[in-house]
Amino acid sequence: MTIDQARTAIIAAFGRMNAAYRETVFDEWILVSIRPEGGMILAYEGPRADGYKQSFAQDVGPLRSELAQQKLVVGDFAFATWARGQKYDAFMRVGDSSYLFCNHTTKTMAEIRDGQNWLEAQKPFVELSEKFRTDPLK
Repeated sequence: MTIDQARTAIIAAFGRMNAAYRETVFDEWILVSIRPEGGMILAYEGPRADGYKQSFAQDVGPLRSELAQQKLVVGDFAFATWARGQKYDAFMRVGDSSYLFCNHTTKTMAEIRDGQNWLEAQKPFVELSEKFRTDPLK
């Protein structure tokens, strides 16, 4: 999958999630490549267009242990239940060295999970993970 195809797939999946949840699930996401020689932002969508780069390393803090402690394959994902504000709530491995980080800038995952439509909203997220599992970002 190309970056443009990944971006289109993410936007479509998040649209389906929001429709199922009847509210916004994630109002911010960032697609990054993380390699030993350095990281690169591939795409961003959200309310902090002018400032997300400066705090990205801190904002992924709640998910850092998930990234470090597990042998993740493409399509795997995890949530940081109590990440608040600018801290990212979820991530998905979308390629060999690429990750999608997702955030709701005013709610925690615990608050989102309390919503009555959360189970339905998860389906498009899982479908997105399967899409990347079968066609990883290159």
